[in-house]
Amino acid sequence: MLAAFIKAAHPRLAASVTLTEITDQVRLRKKTGAELETAARTLVGKARGKAHLKAGEFVGIAVHEDMDACPGPAYDTARKAVSAALSKATGTCSSAYALAAAESEAWLLLFPEAFTLYRPSWKIPAKWQGRDSGKLRNPKEDLEGLLVHPRFMERDGPEIVAKALGQGLLASPQGSNRSYEEFIADISDWTVSQPPKR
Repeated sequence: MLAAFIKAAHPRLAASVTLTEITDQVRLRKKTGAELETAARTLVGKARGKAHLKAGEFVGIAVHEDMDACPGPAYDTARKAVSAALSKATGTCSSAYALAAAESEAWLLLFPEAFTLYRPSWKIPAKWQGRDSGKLRNPKEDLEGLLVHPRFMERDGPEIVAKALGQGLLASPQGSNRSYEEFIADISDWTVSQPPKR
């Protein structure tokens, strides 16, 4: 799912690198101090290893994790600490921490048309659109209760985002979500190295 958001937010970056997924369960937000720094170094080390296996250059890492709560002091503390640990672990390379509030399903709600593109029977009600989706406490459960034929499942998320990317919807979120906006701003700041001149 993160790859689609990166492709939409920074097409030059996405076109110049190979996006590789690490499927390890990431639990950085609950760690602090030396434990957090060690976990960040380990994750960055795995990403560097994947780049090496693909005969590529490691340019950065984007890490996704659900906050499981709305933005507030705990969100701010976790985002700041994990972002700093990732930045330290990557050194001169880039990093971005996608701490989705409350869950990544809240980010999906920024693109209501994508649900219908993915499953024509799914419609996001007008009262859910154009709002701050980061204030929803249980967006996944809300979607599971609303979208029942067939029932929405977490695994539908990447397909919904792919539809949104394919239709150009990711360029125009319908509503707001601070955690989404912060991630997009971080990714947009990544520099793209210029190919060598011939």
